[in-house]
Amino acid sequence: MEFYNPLYFLLLLLLIPYIIWYVLKYRKSTPSLKVSSTSAFASTKRTWRVWLTHAPFVLIIFAFITMVCALARPQTSNSWSNTNVEGIDIMLCMDVSTSMLAEDLKPNRVQAARNVAIEFINGRENDNIGLTIFAGEAYTQCPMTMDHAALLNLLTGVDCNMVMRGMLEDGTAIGMGISNAVTRLKESKAKSKVIILLTDGTNNRGDISPGMAADIAKSFGIRVYTVAVGTNGTAPYPQIVAGRKEYVNVAVEIDTETLEQIAEKTDGKAYRATSTKKLFEIYKEIDQLERTKMNVRKYSKRYESYHLFAFASLLALSLAMLLRATILKRIP
Repeated sequence: MEFYNPLYFLLLLLLIPYIIWYVLKYRKSTPSLKVSSTSAFASTKRTWRVWLTHAPFVLIIFAFITMVCALARPQTSNSWSNTNVEGIDIMLCMDVSTSMLAEDLKPNRVQAARNVAIEFINGRENDNIGLTIFAGEAYTQCPMTMDHAALLNLLTGVDCNMVMRGMLEDGTAIGMGISNAVTRLKESKAKSKVIILLTDGTNNRGDISPGMAADIAKSFGIRVYTVAVGTNGTAPYPQIVAGRKEYVNVAVEIDTETLEQIAEKTDGKAYRATSTKKLFEIYKEIDQLERTKMNVRKYSKRYESYHLFAFASLLALSLAMLLRATILKRIP
């Protein structure tokens, strides 16, 4: 057993003055009676109350020690555990090109997609889920993992600023996004392997075409669900003019035909999200995907064990107070 905050054990030094104070107080408060001889009391046996005189004192010390142990946060050693669960392997493939800043979905396309993806991940605790982001190029933001807390932490940092700061080339490389996700899924042993592709544009970058990427996905038994994000016609797009944010209506150009071909070729399904509500509904439908049993080896880094110490401390303190208020009650 390890202690996360061992410095709390320094509080045990406070027991020294407390013990000294108790001994001095007991000597002064003990009643006495002067007699010529104590021989008449030599055979007198002590009652059980006499034996319990110092019980509250001992219990209070025990309560303090166990409470300090609880504050020090005892934790078990690291361990591995194997569990059988039902789930599928999923790679989220999200477009983060600057066109995703359009505000036809609220608050804008990329934030709406991120919020819906977070809810989707929270509802699939037994799935291996990873994240690929793409614009004019693609890379893996998070490989497939059961550690959804880590995945969500990385997902919250996904926005179009990555392109605006030059971390990614702007554009829409749909084929590259799919290919990157395939590299993470191709070695999977799961019965169901899925890519959820979300984009708002037409493929105009990358060395791999969407059709070729779909063929690669199909060869590995990976189904691609495509989600075209954006309203029909035009969408309000923010621009900074003279230090102020102003909006211009830009044409919505989504190659839905190509997205439908990708989905059809890989036995997936194509969707069109024209509102945030519709996007939620799409993810809810995808959530009904088949599940498959798989063995998951989980690593437990720490396990909190302070509960027993805290309970023992509370029990000892309660017993000490009960003894002082009942059978060991003293009348001044």
